[in-house]
Amino acid sequence: MAGASISITAEVLDAGVQRAFTRLVGVMDNTMPLMAAIGTGVVGSTHRRFVTQTAPGGEKWAPLNPDYRAIKKNRRILTESGRLRDSINSRPGRDEVRVGTNVVYAGVHQEGATIKPKTASHLVFRLASGVVLAKSVTIPARPFLGIDDEDEAMIAETVYGFLERHLPRSR
Repeated sequence: MAGASISITAEVLDAGVQRAFTRLVGVMDNTMPLMAAIGTGVVGSTHRRFVTQTAPGGEKWAPLNPDYRAIKKNRRILTESGRLRDSINSRPGRDEVRVGTNVVYAGVHQEGATIKPKTASHLVFRLASGVVLAKSVTIPARPFLGIDDEDEAMIAETVYGFLERHLPRSR
């Protein structure tokens, strides 16, 4: 995924969940369904961040430039067309799941960046105040990918649920 992604592996889980995952790997021939379920959950929480306009830790995203907000069709941050939000996907593997997007500008929004012209002397774009010439534009970080406490709880519940279904019950 060229745009932005995160990998969720057993190493990022807390100790109890990591032990449960290790037990589960011992009894399951194929852990991809588990990883797919975790990926689906993280994709869902990432989509919710576009609605709440918050980072994984709950911090509000930086507000839009008022001049840009005035000409924007959609009032939500990072949701002009919905392309970025709708591109979030997961790729499960045996012992990890990658969640991310291949949208080329995703990394700029996730990490923040300063945009400068490559060959021209200025950037040229239109805002509500008119045509703007700028030597650079700084895009603040608005992280949408990541794992927060709710994600960790969802991952733990998913692992324990799979463990309960796959381990023989003692009588």
